[in-house]
Amino acid sequence: MNLRRDVFQAISDPTRRAILLLVASQSLSAGAIAANFDTARPTISKHLQILTECELLRQEQTGREVHYHISAQKMKEVADFLEPFRQMWDERFNKLEAVMKQYKSKQDGTEN
Repeated sequence: MNLRRDVFQAISDPTRRAILLLVASQSLSAGAIAANFDTARPTISKHLQILTECELLRQEQTGREVHYHISAQKMKEVADFLEPFRQMWDERFNKLEAVMKQYKSKQDGTEN
């Protein structure tokens, strides 16, 4: 059975999110990534494999080392998917803020 990795399952893990943040600013080797964690290197390698399978990271061979780069296109796809949810929550928070301001102004008006 061929199992495909799910992008959202991959980014649900805090270590993998931390790896994405590290690699977002610069490409890094597996060793350089692993040096940022108090975890065994094989564990980090497994995280890198999952992120690569999901196409969130891409590998580039540089001499004997493999460097990992963020896949901007795949990250944009994830952001595009999440955008309607962000907009929905922004609207809800804006409505809540308006209600709270109205409530506060009523409270301020009755105390004077």
